[in-house]
Amino acid sequence: METKDIEKKINEFNDLLKDLKNKLDIDSKISRINELDKISMQVDFWSMQNTKEVLEEIKNLKDIVNKYNNLSDSIATVSEMLNLELSEDDINSLESELNSIEENINSLKLSTFLNGEYDSNNAYVEIHSGAGGTESNDWANMLFRMYTRFFEKNDYKYEVISKSDGEEVGIKGVVMLVKGYYPFGYLKGETGVHRLVRISPFDSNSRRHTSFASVLVTPEINKNLNVEIKESDLKIDVYRSSGAGGQGVNTTDSAVRITHLPTGIVTSCQIERSQIKNKERALEMLKAKLFIMNQNEFNDKVKELKGEVMDVNFGSAIRSYVMCPYTLVKDTRTNYETANVDKVLDGDIKNFLEEYLRSSN
Repeated sequence: METKDIEKKINEFNDLLKDLKNKLDIDSKISRINELDKISMQVDFWSMQNTKEVLEEIKNLKDIVNKYNNLSDSIATVSEMLNLELSEDDINSLESELNSIEENINSLKLSTFLNGEYDSNNAYVEIHSGAGGTESNDWANMLFRMYTRFFEKNDYKYEVISKSDGEEVGIKGVVMLVKGYYPFGYLKGETGVHRLVRISPFDSNSRRHTSFASVLVTPEINKNLNVEIKESDLKIDVYRSSGAGGQGVNTTDSAVRITHLPTGIVTSCQIERSQIKNKERALEMLKAKLFIMNQNEFNDKVKELKGEVMDVNFGSAIRSYVMCPYTLVKDTRTNYETANVDKVLDGDIKNFLEEYLRSSN
């Protein structure tokens, strides 16, 4: 690459960065950070009810502003280098830096797609096995591992709110609360049916099986929701929490499952040691789901939810994971695909999430 080509690239990047500054409204974000920083410095800040929400908003805003500032600094550094006498090694180094800048600009572009009302909110991620017993329970557990590996690799924190184990292997269902960088915005595209094709490890004849599991992603809504719920519309069940054993497992029937009879929506919580607290959290999730049902963005998806299992059939899968007779993971909405199934199941799903964001904007 010649010096004039580097100069052309720098001008191109400066134009892109100027466009991103407007689209991301960086100036407003900086003003909001300053406003929130003042709030966080108040004497009574740590006793406020919304302390956690304020800190999370500050972190998310600073993440975007810092990415923008770092890109601006990198472009300025490369530009200044052009005023020096450069060796061939220097040119190669600048070329490598330009590639890194381009990659970071593309990454920052994704942030312009995270502009939905709830995109910055924490996300509830639910996985439920479809019909098929052992096979689908094992598949639901594989998805559970896939997502938790993704969270661990990408600095997301997650908390298991409730979990129902399968009779023999795997899980019937699990609900997680995910926190981090725009959790709902990044994960909302995962809602739907996920299909697995493989040689079953549970079939003595080594036949090929197709299994289904559903994923539902909804935002945690951090505000008082004006959602009226009649006591007569609720079926409340209490049961003993399941877990790996040890002192952390409750020995009383403290876990709570709430069924909203008019809609069939089910929420459950078993993470608290108190039945009252578990009921409160399950009710919060139910209110959020009922609130979201009235929002156009999620109306169709959430209304498909029937009890704990979504409608699963051959034509409804948003993504297929094929392990036999060939290897392929393909998203039916974006057509993005990869042959490396093992890598995907080990949590490498970022490209799928980002392709969905690009295609839906």
